[in-house]
Amino acid sequence: MIVWINGAFGAGKSSTARELVDLIPHSTLYDPEATGDAVRRLLPAKRLAEVEDYQDLPIWRRLVVDTAAALHAEVGGVLVVPMTLLRQDYRDEIFGGLAARRIEVRHIVLTPEETILRQRIDTREEYGDPEVDARVRKWCHAHVDPYRAALGWLAADAHAVDNSALTAAGTARNVADAIRTGLAAPCGIVQTPEPTGETVAAGVLLFDEQDRFLLVDPTYKPGWEFPGGVVELGEPPARAGMREVAEEVGLALDAVPRLLLVDWERPEPPKYGGLRLLFDGGTLRAADTERLSLPGAELRDWRFVTEEEAADLLPPVRYQRLRWALRARERGTVLNLEAGVPAG
Repeated sequence: MIVWINGAFGAGKSSTARELVDLIPHSTLYDPEATGDAVRRLLPAKRLAEVEDYQDLPIWRRLVVDTAAALHAEVGGVLVVPMTLLRQDYRDEIFGGLAARRIEVRHIVLTPEETILRQRIDTREEYGDPEVDARVRKWCHAHVDPYRAALGWLAADAHAVDNSALTAAGTARNVADAIRTGLAAPCGIVQTPEPTGETVAAGVLLFDEQDRFLLVDPTYKPGWEFPGGVVELGEPPARAGMREVAEEVGLALDAVPRLLLVDWERPEPPKYGGLRLLFDGGTLRAADTERLSLPGAELRDWRFVTEEEAADLLPPVRYQRLRWALRARERGTVLNLEAGVPAG
């Protein structure tokens, strides 16, 4: 299990985490700041200069997951992780990666009142260098507004602890009690274990009466997606697409969907690639559309979009696949793609 302590910069995450490892038996502190320091030493200065925050580097997010998983495998028990995550897509990516490794996450957010938060920031001195401490305080103050903006999704996702009047020890006891009693429930993200080789995945395009198609917003990774998922061992791909549609949006398709394209996705470490199939699930009647739901914890939202609107929602590789699938549907044919380009 991982206890992830979130909150604004200066909210008391690190001090709470240090106290918490003394309250939770067989627990270990993992601070992703150490991973950030390693990334700064590993990457060329040119690459570092492209971002303002190392959290914006995909390598940092990947290494946080890999390091936490490796540390958890090494020491077992509970990892206590104090780290601010204010972007929901980054939280999705990291927590989804942990879920893929079957590591349960309890998400805690510390929510001191803003006046108290800013007072704590103003008295923060941890580096022994006045100039460095001043820069840190400026950084913390600059991120109070983004923290406030993130409170909407944080409040819905994490167990909140108002530590305005609590010491670090008192906050840690509060968190430990919430975990022990189940108030801080396991994060709802679930994810298929990461592949160990090439995979076959089936997606289904479902259209409304305006000829828009359905996209879904997964909670476990950034970017929108078609309904669908990895084909299980011994499962026909089209049936896998039907199963995923039922699981993700609560809709049982009446007929086996028609194949639109097969796309070979090139292996790009750490991804293994494989075959990606897109099927035409047909046009949904208005009554079917009204029955769409999100029965599980894997999806945050769904919407019908046009091809033009999808360009802003789908990652480039999936958008390219979508465009060719729509052309195949218009022509009544099946296309064979290699890395998003028709072949043969």
